[in-house]
Amino acid sequence: MAYVDGFLVPVPKDKMEAYLDMSRKCGKVWREHGALQYRETVADDVKVGVHTSFPQAVKLEEGEVVVFSWIVYESRAERDRVNEAVMADPRLKEMMDPASMPFDGKRLVFGGFEMLIDM
Repeated sequence: MAYVDGFLVPVPKDKMEAYLDMSRKCGKVWREHGALQYRETVADDVKVGVHTSFPQAVKLEEGEVVVFSWIVYESRAERDRVNEAVMADPRLKEMMDPASMPFDGKRLVFGGFEMLIDM
């Protein structure tokens, strides 16, 4: 069954176009190396919770919005292979300089997930 990498990203609203430009380039690299899907979504109906929430997870600051992203792979083994190839791709190295990223990477939340239901 498929495998998914998921991400929560705090993106400053005034850097959204730069983020989307970076993401489009990254998505192309991931897809070329074998990812099945590369998705980016922006929070539209996300409120701060009492105990937990998407904004709290990324320590959302004034002027930022939560982006929820995911990449789908054929399997965990395929994800590991794709990510190894992506990390070695010189195009990604150019884009992933922490000083030029359009968001605070220290507050990025991410992880790998095994698909349980796919309907």
